[in-house]
Amino acid sequence: MQANDNAFSVFLSDEDATIAFGAQLAHAISPGMTVFLDGNLGAGKTTLTRGVLRGLGFTGRVKSPTYTLVEPYAVSSLYFYHFDLYRFNDPEEWEDAGFRDYFNSESVCLIEWADKAAGQLTAPDWLIELAPENEGRRLRLNAITPLGLACLNTLKSQAI
Repeated sequence: MQANDNAFSVFLSDEDATIAFGAQLAHAISPGMTVFLDGNLGAGKTTLTRGVLRGLGFTGRVKSPTYTLVEPYAVSSLYFYHFDLYRFNDPEEWEDAGFRDYFNSESVCLIEWADKAAGQLTAPDWLIELAPENEGRRLRLNAITPLGLACLNTLKSQAI
């Protein structure tokens, strides 16, 4: 694990490690957060999201929102939205879909393929990049906003 003031990096050896780290992230996120998940197809974005939801206590099925565009989850008093914008052909589709209302102080929004809505989204609190490395993947987390930095500091204080 490597860290600096606004960033954090960790090697995840397999799917189980990705889910376990997602559960760690769950204890550092805060209502009102927006997280962009960046990585190629199959990089582990949905697997990481599954880990976050497991860490929040969700025990149901967690699936990729590739076809539905968004999967909502109610976990405790938190509204959790997992977006996948891969199928967007035009950033204006974001506005047409009416997703803006999902972003509020009581929700956490994780967005895959956020670049497909370029110019429509505000800056994320966290940008999480997943990239293949050896037989696993490298996760890089960058805190973009003051809320993101506060949550990153929480994560660092909990990290093994």
